[in-house]
Amino acid sequence: MLARDDQAMLLLASTRVGQSYPALTPDCVQAHWFEREIAEQWNVSPQGHPWLKPIRFHAPYGAAGAGSRDIVPGQTDFFRVAGEDIHEVAVGPVHAGVIEPGHFRFQCHGEQVLHLEISLGYQHRGVESALVGGPDKRTIHYLETAVGDTSIGHTMAYCQALESLTKCQVPPRALALRGIALELERLANHVGDLGALAGDVAYLPTASYCGRLRGDFLNMSALICGNRMGRGLVRPGGSGFDIDDALIEQLQQRLDTASTDLTSAVNLLWDSSSVLSRFEDTGKISASLCTELGLVGPAARACGFGRDVRVDFPAGVYCLAPIPVSTADSGDVFARAYVRWLEAQRSIEFIRMQLQTLPQGSVRAAMNGIASDMLVVTLVEGWRGEVCHVATTDSQGLFAHYKIIDPSFHNWMGLALAMRDEQISNFPLCNKSFNLSYCGHDL
Repeated sequence: MLARDDQAMLLLASTRVGQSYPALTPDCVQAHWFEREIAEQWNVSPQGHPWLKPIRFHAPYGAAGAGSRDIVPGQTDFFRVAGEDIHEVAVGPVHAGVIEPGHFRFQCHGEQVLHLEISLGYQHRGVESALVGGPDKRTIHYLETAVGDTSIGHTMAYCQALESLTKCQVPPRALALRGIALELERLANHVGDLGALAGDVAYLPTASYCGRLRGDFLNMSALICGNRMGRGLVRPGGSGFDIDDALIEQLQQRLDTASTDLTSAVNLLWDSSSVLSRFEDTGKISASLCTELGLVGPAARACGFGRDVRVDFPAGVYCLAPIPVSTADSGDVFARAYVRWLEAQRSIEFIRMQLQTLPQGSVRAAMNGIASDMLVVTLVEGWRGEVCHVATTDSQGLFAHYKIIDPSFHNWMGLALAMRDEQISNFPLCNKSFNLSYCGHDL
C-alpha cells in the first residue's frame, strides 16, 4: 500500500516473487524495515538489502518455517565499531520500572554515541496470526489490547475496516463520540510524555503536574465507558456507550479545569532556561532524513511535515470538523515536545466543540454480512501517528490475512539515528521524545 498524502489517494501494488527479489531499499529507504519483515516472516530474501536482520526473531510462517532452528530474541550480529578507544554499552532488554522489554546497543567513543542499534521482538504475541479466520468474539479484544496505550486508535481502525466490508453507515452521534475518545487518548499520552520529558531533565514541577493531569484525562474516558483506556467504547457499527446531558456537563467542567492546569504546568517548561538548554538541539532529525525514513506522527511534524491522517485522509467526524496540523521545524527534542503541546491544545478545543454540538440519534447501527474476497485499508491518526490496518477476506467473508502497522514501526530507526553524535546521557530524553511502542512493533 502506497499513499499520496497531498492527493488523499491510496495505491495498491502487488507482484509475485519466488524466494528472492531485487531489494527496494537502495532506491527507497522507507522500505527498509518492511523488507526486513518480509524476509523474516515469509523467508523471501530482498537481494541487495543493506541491513538484512530480523526485527522480531520468529520462524517464518508456513511450510518455509518447518524445521527452522531455535530463534532467540536479541541473538543477532550486532554492528560494532572497531578501535581501542571504542566501548560498547548494552541497555536492556529488562529495564527499571514498569516498562516493556527492548534492547539498545550503543557504540561509544567516550560519552559520544557513534551508533545505536535497537533490537526488538521480545513482545511478539502473534496477534496478526490470531486475527486470521475472524472476526469472532475475541477479535475486538485482540485489537483493543494490541497496543495498550492506543486502544482507541487501533480499535477504530478495525471497526472502520469491518464497517467498510459490511457497508455499514455509522450514526453521526457515534462518530462524534469516537472522535472525543480518540482525542482523549491523545491528550492523556501527550500530557504524560510532556511530564516524563520534564522528569528526564529533573524539572519536577511540570513532571508532577502532568503525571496527575494524565490521570485526569484517562478518568474522563472512564466516565464515558467505565475503562480508563477507553475499552468497550468503540464497537463495530458505532459506540458501545452513550452520554447524557449531565455527563456532558461534567466532562466539560473537568476539561476546563484540566486545560487551565495544563497550560500553567507546560508553560513552566518553556519559561525555564535550564529545560530549554537540554531540549534544544538535542536528538535532531533533519527534514531530508525524516523523508528518507518515512517518519510519521509528532516525530514527522516536528521536522516541519504536516503529515496527519485526520487531515490527509479524513474519516468520520474529522470530515466535518478538521483539526489544524501542528508542526515545528527544528526536528529536535524541543520540537517533538512542542508539537505535543500544540496538539494537546487543539484536541481540547475539538472535544469542547463536539460536546457542545453532539448530534442527536442512536449510537449503533446494525451490521450486515461481510463481503467475501475483498481487500480493505483503513487509516487512523493515533497519538503516535499513522495507524494502518489492511485486511483481506476469503470466500466465506472471514479474514484471510490481517496486517497492522503501528506508527512505531516507521519510527524506531528515527530514534536510532537521532542518537548519532549525541552524548549517551541524552538517550532517556531522546527515547521519551519519540516514546515508541515495543508491543505495537512486536505484533
